[in-house]
Amino acid sequence: MKRMGSLESVLQNDGVIFLTYGGLLTQALLVALTESLEKGVEGDAVNKKTAINIFTVFIEVAQNIMNYSSQKQNDNAVPFDTRGLIVVGKGLDDKYYVFSQNVMAIADQDKLETKLTEVIGCDRETVKRLYREARRDGRHSHSRGGGIGMYEIAKKCEQIEFEFDQSDKTIEGNTLFRFKATIA
Repeated sequence: MKRMGSLESVLQNDGVIFLTYGGLLTQALLVALTESLEKGVEGDAVNKKTAINIFTVFIEVAQNIMNYSSQKQNDNAVPFDTRGLIVVGKGLDDKYYVFSQNVMAIADQDKLETKLTEVIGCDRETVKRLYREARRDGRHSHSRGGGIGMYEIAKKCEQIEFEFDQSDKTIEGNTLFRFKATIA
């Protein structure tokens, strides 16, 4: 797999940025970010089908950050660390994208990498079939490591790229996960 590169390299190839957020993600914040994204997409006169695809991928990616970020415990033993970075934009090639980056436990990497590799290797019809089967039988609905949401993303986008980066030694036991979905 080719290296995706840093956020800076993604932004260098950017034409328009609709939304950039880095920090703690919560459900309430996700609602506000979606409203902001809606206004940005409207301003760029994105067609309705593409706009729906952008929103769907954005929400799935944001929920993945909230669900799969490296969880730390506060004094009350409540998981609270769901920090991540998410960027929604339009590249110079006029294709839209959702880029995310978050720290996650190395223990979750294999499961997620396996699911993403499977999804990327499927044609559109196979992804749709797997999605329908997963919805019907309930598997992967709330499993860690990429569930039905990865099928949903794959249905809506043209290309998926991802990488795990353990080069930052400050995140021992964790890996930096980068994900980019391109929507034509």
